[in-house]
Amino acid sequence: MIKISGVTKSFDGFCALKNLSMTVPRGSVFGLVGPNGAGKTTLIKNILGILKPDSGEILIDGINVCENPQVKEKIFYISDDLYFFQSYSIKEMALFYKDIYKNFNMERFEALGSVFEIDTKRKVSRLSKGMQKQVAFWIGVSCMPEILILDEPVDGLDPVMRKRVWSTVMQDVSERGITVLISSHNLRELEDVCDHVGMMSEGEVIIEKSIDDVKGNFHKVQAAFGEKKGEI
Repeated sequence: MIKISGVTKSFDGFCALKNLSMTVPRGSVFGLVGPNGAGKTTLIKNILGILKPDSGEILIDGINVCENPQVKEKIFYISDDLYFFQSYSIKEMALFYKDIYKNFNMERFEALGSVFEIDTKRKVSRLSKGMQKQVAFWIGVSCMPEILILDEPVDGLDPVMRKRVWSTVMQDVSERGITVLISSHNLRELEDVCDHVGMMSEGEVIIEKSIDDVKGNFHKVQAAFGEKKGEI
């Protein structure tokens, strides 16, 4: 479980997170939704321990994530802005992560080759953005994390690959009970995979509910107005 309590974070006088509190239940698929600039990526970086809150705390399974490698090794993060070593092939990147994540499953990595269908000898830096995103998912799920954090995860993926990626992630949720936190500006993109959602605006979580409750509170209204004679 990820528990965020009263977190505030400022940069040069700008308050990016404002006394924010939120809970991501264990084994859930939690969607973090909001427009660009709402603070989603800043919140994720605080959860990861990349940034440290000015005030408040973030606990993962009751332990503060900051400066705690034992907690961080449970997490795999796929950012919107991907980075790979320039000279590394897919296989070499997998071996690099195998040295970092003690639960890395090489057998699973090999098996997922039939899902992603990219030659593991190819250098990652020479792949398209969409293919690099596939590699990130490929390696990420092979690390067997307990928590998977995704920032705008399926941008650049075609519909077929989006379906394959979500199917692989949902399999882990079902079989291993992993917790998934997904950041996106598009609620429609998440409503088919998430069971909980938090809506962010200007550094605050304004709604935190199950996805069914959120969808039940929104209604489409269609109105038709007749023309009055003599008016345009």
